[in-house]
Amino acid sequence: MALTLYVDTARWRAHHKQILDQFPGMVPVCKGNGYGFGHERLCEEATRLGTDILAVGTTYEAATIKDLFGGDLLVLTPFRRGEEPVPLPDRVIRSVSSLDGVRGLVGARVVIECMSSMRRHGISEQDLGQLAAAIEDVRLEGFALHLPLDRPDGSDPVEEVIGWMDRLRAARLPLHTMFVSHLRSEDLARLQAQFPQTRFRARIGTRLWLGDHDATAYRGSVLDVTRVAKGDRFGYRQQKAASDGWLVVVAGGTSHGVGLEAPKALHGVMPRAKGVARAGLATVNRNLSPFVWAGKQRWFAEPPHMQVSILFVPSDAPEPKVGDELVAHLRHTTTQFDRLLDA
Repeated sequence: MALTLYVDTARWRAHHKQILDQFPGMVPVCKGNGYGFGHERLCEEATRLGTDILAVGTTYEAATIKDLFGGDLLVLTPFRRGEEPVPLPDRVIRSVSSLDGVRGLVGARVVIECMSSMRRHGISEQDLGQLAAAIEDVRLEGFALHLPLDRPDGSDPVEEVIGWMDRLRAARLPLHTMFVSHLRSEDLARLQAQFPQTRFRARIGTRLWLGDHDATAYRGSVLDVTRVAKGDRFGYRQQKAASDGWLVVVAGGTSHGVGLEAPKALHGVMPRAKGVARAGLATVNRNLSPFVWAGKQRWFAEPPHMQVSILFVPSDAPEPKVGDELVAHLRHTTTQFDRLLDA
């Protein structure tokens, strides 16, 4: 009895091929929990795609993934002086986002991140004059731009990249490779046409691994079902059942990521109203679970436990049976499954 991630493998891989066709030279990203699939599985899929390079989040991830993937590894977290040294092979490429970072990696392979409208990290335009001398002591693999997902001001991401290409060219810096994130395939084609001597490589994670929502599904096994009557007490806190129904124990708890939710950017009146309503219900211990039974998401009977969740299913719904599986709407990047099954 487990929380299982089911993968329609043929469909999933067909989506990978489609993305690769749209973004020649794509750099797959494998970071965090491997987008819900795990590092080992994504390394296998990246190898299957024939990519020569894989992007990872941290040096600690690179230390693990180096034994799973045989090509180059691009560490996305920028190097900082004083960071804990992690033994890594020469095929690991470090991102840097400052002059000091470049100067601290003498002899290393580096990708230099430029400051984009994300305002997260990156080398500034003012530093370009000193950069030409600094890169003589490193092996420059290219520059990079990490772009925002949304542009409410209507600005053009291609123009932002072109702006940086012009600045780098004016500073007489080599433009053989530019790594980019969050561009459309048509955006990439525009850039390639305008700068034919530069190779544009799109770093893609979410769109690659999670772009086809119907290719994967989480399901939790029903472990126990107990009938309760209105007013019966149950659980750790001995709450009262609000009505007749069943307490359903299903595989999937906090150790799997059930009950965890990352903050969302809400746009529009209706999504904000729903968010307020959910927060109000939570104050009276009414929390909607990710598990679906008989076509509806069911309420947690109490907060999820470490490895299981207890749901309340009212008596007007069909009675779940031990061994049934409930579809669970879970966020891949915060979920740890017990097992993965290929369909």
